[in-house]
Amino acid sequence: MTRPPGFRARRHQAGAMLIEVLVSILIFSFGVLALVGLQSSMTRAQTEAQLRAEASFLANEITARMWSEATNLSFYNGAVCSAHAPCQAWRDKVASQLPNGVGTIAVNGANVTVTVQWQHGQGGEQRTYTTTTLITPA
Repeated sequence: MTRPPGFRARRHQAGAMLIEVLVSILIFSFGVLALVGLQSSMTRAQTEAQLRAEASFLANEITARMWSEATNLSFYNGAVCSAHAPCQAWRDKVASQLPNGVGTIAVNGANVTVTVQWQHGQGGEQRTYTTTTLITPA
């Protein structure tokens, strides 16, 4: 009995399908690992954005408070801030809402600079948000 041209016996292909399955599992595994890494990066970026937004909100909150007390800007300047209840409450809020959060205010005449600092992650970099505003009494 003669075989048709191009026909091969099955014994030459034994195990080929197993190798194809193993290669496809390997490729799939790399894809899953890449997705896990991407999710980790996205979570880090989202946390960083959330902290930045919180710092911005806190700086704008104290700036609005200072606008309402424009005649008492000197109470918010540097070390004097801890003696003024609204300013100290803001500093405490910064410390409680941001990791290693510190809020400072510098008043130079009508120019007000609010700086909020925090540390992102365990032993991470120090981040800073600074805003400068001109506040004039009405």
